[in-house]
Amino acid sequence: MDQPFTLVVTAHPKPERAEELRRLLLSFVEPTRREPGCLEYHFHEDRDEPGVFVFYEAWRSRADLDAHLALPHLVDFWEHRMDYLERDLEIRYLTMHSPYEERAPRS
Repeated sequence: MDQPFTLVVTAHPKPERAEELRRLLLSFVEPTRREPGCLEYHFHEDRDEPGVFVFYEAWRSRADLDAHLALPHLVDFWEHRMDYLERDLEIRYLTMHSPYEERAPRS
C-alpha cells in the first residue's frame, strides 16, 4: 500500500451555530466511511474547548481525498462554511510514519 494521505481539520464554529454545525458534520461520517479510498474518518470534539470540532482523516491517496471533496454536499459545505465558522478551517496535512498493515481493500 502507498503511504496514506492524512489530514487533521479543526473547526471553530460561531457559538450560536455550534450545535447546527455538530449535527451537519456528524451527518458526513457514515457516508464518508463508505467511500472508496477512505481508510479512517473520525469526528471529535475538543474536551478542553467544547464546541471546537476536529476531524482525523486518512485516505488511500490524494486522488481519493479529492474525489471526496468534489461530492455535492461537500462542495456546498465548502462554499457556505463561513456561515458556521468564526474563522476558516485549520487544515494540517500529515506524513504517516506508522503505516497501516496491508489488509483487504474497502469497496
